[in-house]
Amino acid sequence: MLNQSIPKAETELKYNNPYELLVAVILSAQCTDKRINAVTPSLFNRFPTPEALAAASEEEIYEYLRSVSYPNAKTHNLSLMAKRLVEVYQSVVPSDTAELQTLAGVGRKTANVIASVIFKQAKMPVDTHVHRVSARLGLTKNAKNVRQTEEQLMKNLKGYDIALLHHQLILHGRYVCKARKPLCTDCVLKDCCLFYENQQKEHQNFFPVK
Repeated sequence: MLNQSIPKAETELKYNNPYELLVAVILSAQCTDKRINAVTPSLFNRFPTPEALAAASEEEIYEYLRSVSYPNAKTHNLSLMAKRLVEVYQSVVPSDTAELQTLAGVGRKTANVIASVIFKQAKMPVDTHVHRVSARLGLTKNAKNVRQTEEQLMKNLKGYDIALLHHQLILHGRYVCKARKPLCTDCVLKDCCLFYENQQKEHQNFFPVK
């Protein structure tokens, strides 16, 4: 059903190459894609390559990141990431998730995003949207953290287009299956959603039919 409602799901971060996506994903931690897309044009205009970013001072980088969350930490991480990308990987973003995680600011989720989006690998990056939607739909069961969610999804969704499904779950969680006020009545998945089923049962118990 998600293939019908969100047939061309993809990241909402704007980028032109692997380097730009890597920077954008690092910056997007605990920050909206809309905010990052407002910041990156000027950032990439000034630092169009890993070499340019690696050569810059943290003071200069910071001036472009004032409006994002945790600008000091992200400035430091971008500087270290660029230096290692240039020195160790000759400015080529690696495809291996273990190697990606040796770059400052890159955790498991970010590495999985790069591997999935750029290199078309079957990886399931899990953010709060994927974690929430998966649990509500019953795609995961009692997953206590994002790592458990990732492991269960990779096991339970064998045979599916993981890269596409990842973006579909994110967009569905962002615009329909919201954390506080999910739009259940408008959801194309409500007939197979455990969360919606439980909500209906609670409603019936509270307002029993006479």
